[in-house]
Amino acid sequence: MKPPDVISAMRCYKNGDIAGAEALCRLELQQRPASGAALHLLGLISSDRGENEAALNYLERAIEAQPLAAEYRTDAGVVLERLNRPDDAIAAYRVALEIEPASLAAHTRLAALLTRLQRWDQSIASWRAAVQIQETDPEIHNNLGAALYSAGQFEPALLEFARAIELRPDFAEAYNNVGNTLFSRGEIDLAIVAYQKAVSLNPKLADAQTNLAHALQRAGRREEAAAAHLRIAGDRPGDVSAQISTGNALAALNLWQAAAEAYERALQLDPKNPTVATAMGNALLAIKDLDGAVAAYRRALALQPDSLKAMNNLGMALKDQGLLDDSLDCCERAVELSPGNAAVHSNLVYLLSFHPGYDPAEISRQQRLWNDRHAMPLKSLIRSPANDRSPDRRLKIGYVSPDLCRHVVGQNLLPLLGEHDRAQFEVHCYSSTARPDAITQLLRERSHAWHDVAQADDESLAEMIRRDAIDILIDLSLHMGHNRLLVFARKPAPVSATWLGYCASTGLEAIDYRISDPYLDPPETDLSLYSEQTVHLPETWWCYHCAGPTPEPSSPPSLGAGYITFGCLNNFTKVSPGSLDLWAEILAAVPQSRMIIHAHPGSHRDDARRRFADAGVKPDRIEFVPQQSWAQYVQTYGRIDIALDPFPWGGGITTCDALWMGVPVITLSGQTAVGRGGRSILSNVGLVELVARRPRQYVQSAITLASSPARLAELRGELRNRMLTSPLTNARRFARNIENAYRQMWKQFCRGSA
Repeated sequence: MKPPDVISAMRCYKNGDIAGAEALCRLELQQRPASGAALHLLGLISSDRGENEAALNYLERAIEAQPLAAEYRTDAGVVLERLNRPDDAIAAYRVALEIEPASLAAHTRLAALLTRLQRWDQSIASWRAAVQIQETDPEIHNNLGAALYSAGQFEPALLEFARAIELRPDFAEAYNNVGNTLFSRGEIDLAIVAYQKAVSLNPKLADAQTNLAHALQRAGRREEAAAAHLRIAGDRPGDVSAQISTGNALAALNLWQAAAEAYERALQLDPKNPTVATAMGNALLAIKDLDGAVAAYRRALALQPDSLKAMNNLGMALKDQGLLDDSLDCCERAVELSPGNAAVHSNLVYLLSFHPGYDPAEISRQQRLWNDRHAMPLKSLIRSPANDRSPDRRLKIGYVSPDLCRHVVGQNLLPLLGEHDRAQFEVHCYSSTARPDAITQLLRERSHAWHDVAQADDESLAEMIRRDAIDILIDLSLHMGHNRLLVFARKPAPVSATWLGYCASTGLEAIDYRISDPYLDPPETDLSLYSEQTVHLPETWWCYHCAGPTPEPSSPPSLGAGYITFGCLNNFTKVSPGSLDLWAEILAAVPQSRMIIHAHPGSHRDDARRRFADAGVKPDRIEFVPQQSWAQYVQTYGRIDIALDPFPWGGGITTCDALWMGVPVITLSGQTAVGRGGRSILSNVGLVELVARRPRQYVQSAITLASSPARLAELRGELRNRMLTSPLTNARRFARNIENAYRQMWKQFCRGSA
């Protein structure tokens, strides 16, 4: 029985009179220095104050005074936990249980500690022991279920959660745990129901709110997920994780502006978070706020200089601004940060073809370096093909691309797939397209077999292609984003080729052929710079498919305006300083002329205006247009008299669009195949006089055409018909040409295997 002073002290302690309790305990110790009860209470008071060393000292003295007091040992275990001495705490709890096997406090404390230490078997045993003592406690059943869940024992976990809910029907935390267990079993829809119940019972239960939002996102219910994240962000304005999750959910819906706002709120809460700054840059880049994106990436790099994502993405944003030197610096640094990252290295290789400072030999060297670093280590995975080697049999053709959608690749694959000889060729498409659309559906309908492979890793995709017994595998990306070149490095088909992404070389030893035409790679081309064997289609590399409805070409706009309007609606990345200089020279020589240039908003527009101004062309003669809808885009061609092709990477489909709208294009034939796209297209419509071989000729051709209103009117009226009667739009003829190329590739393989 406790002495009167200790009883009074306990009463004071429970009533919040800590000073009175302490005074009475010390009075008791003056009379009885070995009073275990007084020492125990002083230990509790010290523990409450956070004075854990003092608390432990009092509790150890109390235990020494009363060795069989299980309560004292349990409380000592709590203090030992706070002192980060978990093994000593476990020992204290176990001794308490030896003294008093039915101590619920000791069982639950021990079980909770073992759970935190992830000693699942031991924690489960301790929770089960606690259940036997107090079978009607829903908290204990819930905790036992949580330990079973963590140990991967999902069925017994669900039984414990069900028992907890039976005992307490409004137990939101238990419903949340049911959701977690179902989610882990892949039963996402049922998990969502459980999370919704948890949230309905306790709208402030943060874990359930967050889990519901993630489950909705996992189920593809993106709009509901975004709404859930927005509610979380509203309920927890000071929670940086909630703002980040909201931004991520909105980004998954392509709601980039709203995502950027969520990331901005997160950065206000956590200004030194480089991951959030990078995410902010990604959102701003998606909405083409290039200056904002660059600033966000630079902020991330100031906080974390070795951030691969920020460095790589900064390079991509600078590329879009046409700042190729700065972009190249970032891409090179990104490769240094992660030399084994094939995708990052591909970005660098792709960029080089835009840069006027790199000749074909240096570009080839970098392509082969990519092959040596990323593809050659996979050479041991190449297997001997088991395909039937009959030269004239029906062949299986596989097309591999992440761009089988409203993209120049997807749109211009359509006519070929529509005209393939289905008796001779079986078409398989391997699509890693992130966001399928109407073009995707059309391509799917024109294929014999469609494979969604966005989630397949490279080895799995290579194995799928082998199982499908593809004979000729066609890469449609080269080094563009999200390419699958590491699949081709494994050579899952006996013959492979690259085409359509852009006309260049991959550098891969494992890809056999690259498809070209007589103008992209004329006779003087050094074909040894390509790692693949070049196959020349007889007429054109392109098979043009107009991407949408178009009005008939109008008369030249200069007739009404009284001045010539030049234009370039290509990606601004292609607009090199040399292009701007020649355009400025042309405008200076053609009085009152104007120019329309496609460029996203940003400081790069001001830089271009200054370059024109330095050449004597006033800024008000230059107009920039942002990314446009198809209808706006074709209407803009109605305002352009003459299109000026950029260099060193010229237009392709953009050039075809211009000609389709009656706008003649002046092009400068370059050193590389991508620099000779205009030459190929114009040659196929019989307008070789618009192909310049030297910069002076390019300038003079533009000036001459601008001073010939009759010729402009004539071209305006006949260009669409030239397109319609040219090889560029003859899908059937193009299909036969490329199928002949495929057949010759196959026969060469069969001859080589004899």
